[in-house]
Amino acid sequence: MATDTVTPEVLWAQRSSKDDAEKNFIYLTIRVPDVPKENLKLELKPTSLSFTGHSDTLKKTYHVDLEFYAEIDPENSKVHHTARDVEMKLRKKELNESYWPRLLKDTKKAHFLKTDFDKWVDEDEQNEAGDDDFNFGNMGNDFGGLDFSNLGGSSSKDEDEDESDDDMPPLEGEDEEEEKKDGEKDGEKKEEPKVAEEMTTDAKEVVVS
Repeated sequence: MATDTVTPEVLWAQRSSKDDAEKNFIYLTIRVPDVPKENLKLELKPTSLSFTGHSDTLKKTYHVDLEFYAEIDPENSKVHHTARDVEMKLRKKELNESYWPRLLKDTKKAHFLKTDFDKWVDEDEQNEAGDDDFNFGNMGNDFGGLDFSNLGGSSSKDEDEDESDDDMPPLEGEDEEEEKKDGEKDGEKKEEPKVAEEMTTDAKEVVVS
């Protein structure tokens, strides 16, 4: 069965700074539901981005090419893959306190490109806005064969689960069983002096007789 090739919805927002590179970036989200990591290909260059992803469940192939308004820094950009989309934090190459007037070099409006109002703040209010860094991992340099398995997720959840097991209360009935065992041990300890006492008494009787 043939699959459809569609252009995914792309959301964007930005921050700017003339002296702090960490606060000078583009938020970019590509909406591609049900696209597994192994079906993604992302090529990021200083002036452009090319994305292709395939969903087996939806029988769709997503593809989009973006040519940026200005240069970004691929090495210091980050990416995070989820079951719904691919989120990126692209570092702007040039430090500037002014916002980019638009995301793309082309002035023509792109029907698939929308402002991400969940992350967008006005230029004069960005210093008061928080920086939601998601679970981004470093993208590295090999964008053609990007390995998403090393990005975003970690084993910390499993570690937390292991630690939480140590703090779990005993199951129903375990307390009674433990108390029973402790009681038996205490009974054994209490019986020992009694035996010793009987032996001593017998010894006295033997001596007296």
